[in-house]
Amino acid sequence: MSDAPDTANQPGDVARLISYVALFAVSAALFVEAAIIPTSRFEVLGAGAFPMMVHGVLMALLALATIRSLRTIPTRAYAAFPAIALQWCRDRRLVIVTFVCLAVYLSLMPLLGYPLATLGFLLVLTATLAPKTPMAMLTVVVLALLLSFGLNWLFAEVFNVFLPRGS
Repeated sequence: MSDAPDTANQPGDVARLISYVALFAVSAALFVEAAIIPTSRFEVLGAGAFPMMVHGVLMALLALATIRSLRTIPTRAYAAFPAIALQWCRDRRLVIVTFVCLAVYLSLMPLLGYPLATLGFLLVLTATLAPKTPMAMLTVVVLALLLSFGLNWLFAEVFNVFLPRGS
C-alpha cells in the first residue's frame, strides 16, 4: 500500500465543492426571502420563522461541508477540473440542449402564448434530437403543429380550458 492519496475522484470532489457553494448561495437567498415575509398580528414568530430556521441550519451544514472540502482537496485537482468539466458537458450536450430549450420555452410562454411557444419549442428540440432525414423532418413539423395548435384547440373547444394566449 502506498501513502499517496487517491486522485481518482478529485475532479468529482471539486464539482461537489462547487455544488456546496451554489446551494449555500441559493439557501442564503431563500433565507433572505423568508425574512421578508410579512408577519400577522396572530403569529408571534411570523410566517417566515420556519423557512428561516431550515435555511439557517442548511447554510451551517453547507458551510461546514465547504470548509471540509477545501481542506481535503489538493490544489492540483483544481487545475484538472476545467478540462474534465468541459468533457462532461460535451458528453451530455443533448441533455444540456434540452434544458436550455425548456428554459427558453418557459420564459417565452407568457409572451408568445401556448401555441407559438410550444410550436417553436417542439420544432427546435425535436429537429435537434431527430435523425436528419426528410421523412423525420416532415414528422417533426406535423407533430409540432398537432401538439401545439391541436392541443390548444382541444383544450379550448372540448374541455373549455384556455391555455396561455400570450401578451
